[in-house]
Amino acid sequence: MSYDFALRRDLVSSGPVQNLATAHRLADASPAPQSRVRLWVALAVLFLAALWFGLCRELSGEWSVNEQYNFGWFVPFFALYLFWLRWQDRPQTEIGNPLQRMRSNGQAFTSQIRKGQTIAGLLAIAALLVLLPVRLFEIANPEWRLLAWVHTSAVVVLTLLLIWWAGGVAWLRHFAFPVLFIFVAVPWPTLVETPVTQGLMRVVARVAAETAMLLGTPAQVEGNLIRVSNGLVGVNEACSGIRSLQTSLMIGLLFGELKRLSVLRRVALVVCAVAIALLANFVRAVFLVRIAATENLSGVDRWHGVTGYSIIALVFLATLGFAYFLGRKKALVIAGMPPAESRPQQPTRLPLQLPVTYLAAAICWLLFVEIATASWYRLHEGNFIRGTRWSVRWPEQAANFRKLKIDEEIRAVLRFDEGQAAAWSVTSALKGSRSDTILCSLFAFRWDPGKNSALLANLHRPDVCLPASGWKQMADHGVRNYPVSGSFELPFRHFEFQRSFEGSAPQIAHAFYCLSEDRAASASTSPVGTNSPDMFGSRSEWTRAERLHTVLEGRRHLGQQVIEAIFISTEPFSAAEAESHLRDLLPDLVVRER
Repeated sequence: MSYDFALRRDLVSSGPVQNLATAHRLADASPAPQSRVRLWVALAVLFLAALWFGLCRELSGEWSVNEQYNFGWFVPFFALYLFWLRWQDRPQTEIGNPLQRMRSNGQAFTSQIRKGQTIAGLLAIAALLVLLPVRLFEIANPEWRLLAWVHTSAVVVLTLLLIWWAGGVAWLRHFAFPVLFIFVAVPWPTLVETPVTQGLMRVVARVAAETAMLLGTPAQVEGNLIRVSNGLVGVNEACSGIRSLQTSLMIGLLFGELKRLSVLRRVALVVCAVAIALLANFVRAVFLVRIAATENLSGVDRWHGVTGYSIIALVFLATLGFAYFLGRKKALVIAGMPPAESRPQQPTRLPLQLPVTYLAAAICWLLFVEIATASWYRLHEGNFIRGTRWSVRWPEQAANFRKLKIDEEIRAVLRFDEGQAAAWSVTSALKGSRSDTILCSLFAFRWDPGKNSALLANLHRPDVCLPASGWKQMADHGVRNYPVSGSFELPFRHFEFQRSFEGSAPQIAHAFYCLSEDRAASASTSPVGTNSPDMFGSRSEWTRAERLHTVLEGRRHLGQQVIEAIFISTEPFSAAEAESHLRDLLPDLVVRER
């Protein structure tokens, strides 16, 4: 290297010195202004807060009304706490301008970075766009759990992409678990949850009955019911173990993250938590059967809630102890991270790889989604008129008429504004001269407008409730309109069930279900005109086409009524005979309100 320029007399005017003295642009290496950093952070926090608030608002409906998912209220706070813990030992990220790093690492690295940013941008755009149809469907179909999974997936993808843009792949891996933890609070799809719940109820009933018999207590299984000397003990959803199963999954994953266990140890911890929950639930069922047999059925109600919460406490403490056992060798090293005093100093700010304008545009899009979806339904409700309301006039003079008490557990789950149930006997001529007595049970519920009634009303359906009581669905005869008075009709869906007992003839049940909503069309769409507004009853087909049709028509749930009639007999009777009984019953039973 030559230093001849240093020997010159005119050192200041030499080329190298002049080059050093010349002003250069330092934008590529200089940090971003503090004002821009604060603006970026503020917009990022606002964007994430809007995303997660909207998601939790939609999930809270299920968390409130379904006892199985009451634990969901704690999950967002646990996730936030886990994220804060991860923030304390977050990996270091580069501060320099990404374009400068791309130029310094060559063309191949530049191409790789641009490809990753393109894929991330496309994913972000897709996740943002999908929020619009999801919100449209959520308003009209709040009980559709598939929407909850799509909504949660979109929010999680957007959150992870923002983390990746802020800190790169290292941050994405580091913060992935706290973000993904929200999935434990998303309600399981009905196609998955219903078979699991009903299967657990039957298994628990069999195990409890067999164990009780081994302990000297006579017991007989009837579906998910256990017959003992003092009566019947029901194994419902609360006793099936599904709630403790779902809660144990959350507890196992939570403690595994708190101890920063390896993947295999986390799997072992979750399996242990689930096993403890199921075993404890079996013991609980046996205990309740023994109480029912040795004391009385009221003792079951007294111990039911206490034993349920005891299982949750047992799972919590046992999982905590097992997590401590699995993580006892990681006192100083947490999840492969060095001790706090040996970690490199964390950066004081974010690299700001995502332009501020993109964040602002994303926030504006979220605002547009909410305004557009609300406007869509308000626009279609402009031509709605008040629908026809009706009430039930109970046949108190009927043979063997008696009011049925609705359990407090059912009231807590359905949360109806009005609800009654009754049973009485109906005499029917079967096969010519022979007659048979048919038991008729009737349930009537109402939800006032402005509530999440679609979700609540669909929790009490014959094809859901009766199989849980040992009935087997034999047929679905579809939906028909049945006259009430004049042109006023109600649509009912007709199900047929059968239940068998050892040593006795099988029972036949015909169940009729009507879900009626407080909505009515104007004269242009009403089949009978505005002078006689007809009540539009939901046909409860529960198909994707019907859900789509509801959204296209802009129909929200503006109040609902449910009436369910069940005819039970030990003698076979046809669907036509059951429908005839319903036709004879409705004119005196249902009263059209003016």
